[in-house]
Amino acid sequence: MKLAREGNSPSIIGVMLRDRYAVPLVKSVTGKSVHEILSTGGQATPLPEDLSVLLKKAGDMKRHLEKNRKDYVNKRSLAMIESKIHRLVKYYHARGLLRPEWEYKHVVASVA
Repeated sequence: MKLAREGNSPSIIGVMLRDRYAVPLVKSVTGKSVHEILSTGGQATPLPEDLSVLLKKAGDMKRHLEKNRKDYVNKRSLAMIESKIHRLVKYYHARGLLRPEWEYKHVVASVA
């Protein structure tokens, strides 16, 4: 919980516990994942970490494309990232980890 209060993400917390405190896997020691521990303590983020990283990446690419409209490689990369986002959203809706009304829009990517 202390590492989360410092602003670290669950994956960074896992790496810190592995490197600093010699905890190979949090789940084998505690029986819960880092995300589950943070959820019980009220420190969890509203969006899953992998989805928020993809949203940030899509927003960065969108800003780049506003300046460089002819960058076709980046247009393709943006389409691929948006495809990953749609698949992840579908997965998280099925698992109940996202609100049912949440959906991806370009505006969301530019805000994230």
